[in-house]
Amino acid sequence: MLYAVVDIETTGNGPKGQKITEISALIFDGKKIVDEFTSLVNPEQNIPAFITSLTGITNAMVRNAPRFFEIAKKVAEITENTIFVAHNVNFDYNIIQAEFKSLGFDFKRKKLCTIRLTRKIIPGLPSYSLGNICTGENIPINGRHRAKGDAEATAELLRRLIERDENFTINSFLNPKSRQATLPPLIDKIVIDNLPETFGVYYFKNLAKEIIYVGKANNIKQRVISHFYDKKKKEQTMCLETADVSFTKTGSELLALLLESSEIKHIYPKFNRAQRKSAEAVGLFSYEDQKGILHLAYNRLKLAPNALLKYYSISECRNHLETLCETFELCPKYCHLQTNVSSCFHYQLKECKGVCCDKETVESYNKRVKEAIASIGLGAENIVLKETGRTKNEIGFALILDGIYKGIGYVDAQQSEQLENPEDYQFFVEPKKDNRDIQRIIAAYLRKKTKLKAIENGEISI
Repeated sequence: MLYAVVDIETTGNGPKGQKITEISALIFDGKKIVDEFTSLVNPEQNIPAFITSLTGITNAMVRNAPRFFEIAKKVAEITENTIFVAHNVNFDYNIIQAEFKSLGFDFKRKKLCTIRLTRKIIPGLPSYSLGNICTGENIPINGRHRAKGDAEATAELLRRLIERDENFTINSFLNPKSRQATLPPLIDKIVIDNLPETFGVYYFKNLAKEIIYVGKANNIKQRVISHFYDKKKKEQTMCLETADVSFTKTGSELLALLLESSEIKHIYPKFNRAQRKSAEAVGLFSYEDQKGILHLAYNRLKLAPNALLKYYSISECRNHLETLCETFELCPKYCHLQTNVSSCFHYQLKECKGVCCDKETVESYNKRVKEAIASIGLGAENIVLKETGRTKNEIGFALILDGIYKGIGYVDAQQSEQLENPEDYQFFVEPKKDNRDIQRIIAAYLRKKTKLKAIENGEISI
C-alpha cells in the first residue's frame, strides 16, 4: 500500500478564495519515502502579509513559479493509486480537488486523516495539532508551515502510527462503508455510536467544550451524521470545529422544537443564525377610541406592556399588520398603517369596507377586528399540550397559561391523571421564556392538530 502524504500552503483567503502557494507530495510505503514532488506555486493573486509572516512565502518567491495547471499532471500522476494522507485531510484534499475542478478534471483519491488516526491510536492528548503532536513524539519539523517540512513530519507520524496500529484501525478508516471516513477529524466514532435514534436536541461542541451549534431532530443520530455529509461551506466549517456532541431527549418533535428555540436564545451558538435574534422590541396592541372603533397599533414594548404579540422589529410588525388587513378587510387607517388621512386609500380600491368614511358600521368593523385578534398568538387560554414522554411511563407537555408560554416538562403518566387543571402542571414545568419564535412554533402545531382533527372527522378531505 502506498500513501501520498500531502501538505499545501495557501493564500488563506477563505475556502473558496484561497489558492495554493506551495505543494509537497511524498510517496510513502509505510516505512520510507520512495518518491517526492515539491514545488512553489504561483497563486495568481496576492499573498497577504500575515500569510507571509506565517509561512515565509513571499510574492517575489512565487512570481516565476509554475501555476497550478502547469504542475497538475505531475500531481495527478504521483498521487495515482495511492492513499491521500494529510493532517486534517479534508482541508488539503478539498483545495486540491477544487484546483483540478477548475481545470475540468475530476480528482478522486481515497483519504486518510492523521488527526483522526492519532486520536484513535494515541487517545487523550491535550492537542492534536501537528506541532503539538510532533513535540510530544519528538518528531522534528524542518520548516514549520512549509509544505515539505510539514509533509515530512506527517509521514514520520504516519510511520509511527502504523507501528502502533495493533487493532488494524487504518483498515477500518479506509473502508468506504466505515463511518470513520465521514466523521470530522476532531470527533471520535464512539461519540456518534452512543447517540440515540429518538426525538431530541443535540449540541455540537468545540475543543474548548463551548457549544457552537444547537439543533433539533426526530432521530438524533441520523440528523447529526447528515451534517457530516453536507457540502455547504457553513456546514463544513462547523464540522471541522466539532470535537464532541451531546444531546437531550425530548420524547416528541414539538418539545424538541421548543427546547431548541429556547436553547439557541439562551446560549447564542456561533453557527445558529436563524434564531439568534435580539429580544423582541415591538408590541402589537389594541384600544378603543371615542367613536368605539377598535384600533390595532404598535409601539415599543415598554409602551405596550399588554402586547397581543411581540416582534423583533417594526418592519416585521408592519408586515404582519398588512397581512391582517388584507385577510380580514381591516382599515389601514385604524391599523396605523396610513396616518394623517381622513379616509384610507384602500377604500377607493374596495379593499376597505369604509368604516373610515362612515360607510360601514362600527359594530360590523369591530367584529372583524376581534376575529383578527383571535387569529394571532394563543389568545388568553390555559392550555396543556400533552406529548409522548422520554419513556413509556411518562407524559411530556408544553404549558400555556393566560396565553403565555411557560415552558416544557415531564410527569409520570399515572400522576398526570390526578392533575385536573392546566395550573396544576406548573409545578412540573421547566420555566422558559416566551417569545415570537415560540408563539410561531405553538401556533403552527395547533393549526396542524386542528387540520388533522378535521380530516379525521371528515370535515375536510385530502
